[in-house]
Amino acid sequence: MSNQPASEIELLRAAYAAFNARDINAALALMTADVAWPRAFKGGFVCGHEEVCAYWTEQWREIDPHVEPSAFHPEADGRILVDVHQIVRDLDGSVVADEHVGHRFTLDRGLIQIMEVCSLPLSS
Repeated sequence: MSNQPASEIELLRAAYAAFNARDINAALALMTADVAWPRAFKGGFVCGHEEVCAYWTEQWREIDPHVEPSAFHPEADGRILVDVHQIVRDLDGSVVADEHVGHRFTLDRGLIQIMEVCSLPLSS
């Protein structure tokens, strides 16, 4: 297993920063055209830039999520598991979730191709 290049970690940090800033175009620029993204609070996946944009726009009308990566774990198959501190507020500002979740990324040619929500190893 090799260490992830710093450029891949920086790509993911930039994606989280764009999401938290609600800068959809900056985030989409870091994704493949056929990106698969989970509908984390609704279930299923969306595919492609247009569907990701529509999903996030809908999500932000209902909740106010903030996701901060706290650790990056390279995996043997080349994917990257990110330990994420996620705080979700309702639109009145009340915290409805404050937890650590796992985000597993598959990259293709330096762009995000797939993001999955997953469990974190107990040791992290």
